[in-house]
Amino acid sequence: MSAWFYILRLESGVLYPGATTNLVRRYEDHQKGTACRTTKLDPPVQLEYQEELETFSEARKREAQVKKWSRAKKEALAAGDIKALKSLSKRKT
Repeated sequence: MSAWFYILRLESGVLYPGATTNLVRRYEDHQKGTACRTTKLDPPVQLEYQEELETFSEARKREAQVKKWSRAKKEALAAGDIKALKSLSKRKT
């Protein structure tokens, strides 16, 4: 069974990462305001990024990883800017 990691752009401009086994249904739930409190209060305006993974467990791990990232790093991932993503991932010494 496949699963999805995704990033939504909310009305406020915030990037919201999530995981699901049914991307279409989950996005519809977010739009209706029934998926979670965050998107009920700040509705999504666009699906910015999606990544298919083999299991829901992998999707949840990816979600947890990306939730810790800076906004700049999330923006780079959503834009598919691998060069910026790598640059933002380097340790500052």
